Amino acid sequence: MFDLNKIKKKNICIIGLMGSGKSIIGKDLSKSLNLKFYDTDKEIEIMTNQTINEIFENKGESYFRKIEEKVCLDLLNHENCVISLGGGSITNSKIRKILIQNSFSIYLEVKINNLIKRLKSSKKRPLLNSNIDRKVTLENLYNERRKFYENADFVVKNNSDKIKVLEIIKYELKLHAKKINYKK
Repeated sequence: MFDLNKIKKKNICIIGLMGSGKSIIGKDLSKSLNLKFYDTDKEIEIMTNQTINEIFENKGESYFRKIEEKVCLDLLNHENCVISLGGGSITNSKIRKILIQNSFSIYLEVKINNLIKRLKSSKKRPLLNSNIDRKVTLENLYNERRKFYENADFVVKNNSDKIKVLEIIKYELKLHAKKINYKK
């Protein structure tokens, strides 16, 4: 098991836009480091017994964001785990504050054109389900959230090979642990 005490954090969080690979990379990273994995969207669905789409359709985005805040704040206090945060959760100041305090955050940066390809047949993305141009929607979301994403402890491009991305992340975690221990 990776010792999160070495990096002075309770957990590792994966952040980024929808389709950036947060769940896949997070799950694989947690297995590799022998840590528990949580996906905030999955936890919301379990808690509400509804899909994210159903929540958006029946109760609206503001209701979803309230549930998301509760789930994220709870999970961000967990220890020894990898957490995949929903793409928009980073816009919440309470979530950001606890994220910075408790988590080593990793931003999965993906080119918009790659996101469009990854999400072209997805029906599980309520912010993309309208007839609005997906590229414009993704660009707007990116521009709105970019300043928060880029504040992550580590930024890694996730445009192609997930195995390579995982190796880069594990290397960065080891490097970060060495830097912290060297400063003592």
